[in-house]
Amino acid sequence: MNFLIVVALALAVAAEDSITTNYHEAIGIPEATRIWLAERAQDFDGSKIVGGQASALGANPHLGGLIIVLTNGRQSVCGSSLISNTKLVTAAHCWRDSNSQARQFTVVLGSLRLFSGGVRIETRSVQAHASYNTQNLNNDIAIISISHVTFTNAIRRVALATGSNNYVGVWATAAGFGKTSDSAGISNSQSQKHVTMQVITNAVCTSTFGPSVITASTMCTATNAGSTCNGDSGGPLVIGSGDNRQLIGITSFGSGSGCSRRLPAGFTRVTSFATWINARL
Repeated sequence: MNFLIVVALALAVAAEDSITTNYHEAIGIPEATRIWLAERAQDFDGSKIVGGQASALGANPHLGGLIIVLTNGRQSVCGSSLISNTKLVTAAHCWRDSNSQARQFTVVLGSLRLFSGGVRIETRSVQAHASYNTQNLNNDIAIISISHVTFTNAIRRVALATGSNNYVGVWATAAGFGKTSDSAGISNSQSQKHVTMQVITNAVCTSTFGPSVITASTMCTATNAGSTCNGDSGGPLVIGSGDNRQLIGITSFGSGSGCSRRLPAGFTRVTSFATWINARL
């Protein structure tokens, strides 16, 4: 039986699942602490993407880590994608969720670690989509402006996907600094990771998350072979390799009950916002 049909049948019987709308309190803040401690632990013992693999430096040169300072002074984390020498795209909920507002991003480029190394640029210039909805994460996209960064082997832009392709059945790669499992702690090796997932139909995804969350501008992937997880929000979903990479999705949401349940992962569909993005480059 075709893989996509198997996924469709398996997910069709699932009850409608919830998503997390208070990202920073529920995920970002504790994940920032976990990553920081895990990186420090690696410094002493030498030694998240679920089911993925560690990335070599330059494997995902478009990935920008985000260290976030909220207006209440607390620290959170997300991901982003470099699309020019001065612009990145991320999820709008990394800047503002249902409960918290960011006041500053530190963009981390060309590093396998989030809290050390690479090129680090502070910015407060972030524009969320005017129709972004904090309750259902519709239009979950934002543009980040930074000072000019020079491209290197470890820092490269990624092209934006355009056109009408819905990419169903295509295998795409997500990358981030987030958890490797729901139970990952500071003892887990902490570095940039990536995982390959297959794009599924929105109809299948709607059976899990419902029609208010899944719209035409949403994209979903099956997670049988691995998944995005806590801390990966805003990061890239790409197809192709090398200079032929295209950004097709921005990590937006997963199941509110965890990233190890093999329920679909949700992304902002880049082709739906290509015009909006290009107008701000």
